[in-house]
Formats: sequence, C-alpha cells, structure tokens
Amino acid sequence: MLTEFGKILIFIMLAAIFVVVVFIISKLLSPDRPTKEKYLTYECGENPEGSPWVKFNIRFYVIALIFLIFDVEVVLLFPWALTYKEYGFYGLAVGLIFLLVLGLGMAYEWRKGDLEWARPQPKAPKLDEILNSKS
Repeated sequence: MLTEFGKILIFIMLAAIFVVVVFIISKLLSPDRPTKEKYLTYECGENPEGSPWVKFNIRFYVIALIFLIFDVEVVLLFPWALTYKEYGFYGLAVGLIFLLVLGLGMAYEWRKGDLEWARPQPKAPKLDEILNSKS
C-alpha cells in the first residue's frame, strides 16, 4: 500500500514524464525549416532597426514594479471590504491601518519623485557657490 506521500510522488513523476514525452514528440513532429526571418528579433511585425541591446530607461521597470506592488495591495482590500463587519471595530481598525500604510507608501513614492516620468536632473554644486556659502 502506498502512503499519501507515495501517491503524490508518483503523480509528480508521471507529470514530469508526461512533459518530457510531449517535448520529445513535439521535436520529432515539428518541421525544421530555418529562415533569416525566423531568426530576426520580433518588433511588433516591423523590421528591426538598430541593435537589440539598446539600453532602456530604468523608469519603465521602476514604474512597473510600483504598479505591481500597489496593485497587489489593493487586491487585498476586496476580501477585507467584504468581511470587516464580521470583526467589528477590530476589523475596521486593521483595514484602516493597512490603508494608512498604503497611503504612506504612495506619499513616499510621490515625494521621492518615482511617480514622475521625467525626473529632474540634479544640479551639481559649483566651486564658487560652495566657497560663497561658507564665507
């Protein structure tokens, strides 16, 4: 007799074998006719221009990460909104604290300038300004 863990192990092994077999069958049955177009970088159906190693502005990633963080946190508000009455004042207080922390995080990101698409360039101090400020 198999234990429950043995059944799970057999299931995982069968799943892995199934994946490997499907990949092997796919490789055997699929046609292999490479062309120049198939090896080009895909750019929305347009012919690629320039090097694919173009440096992207880090702002794309920062704004995407901020969106994901706040989006996931806002999704957590839906179950709270449906059940906070069952917990009375405690449920309301926990939700309001969560909203306060979420609002503080948003204010911090806004104050830091991470929500602005074009961040202002920092002004480098000049030697004349430094010497005049000390005297």
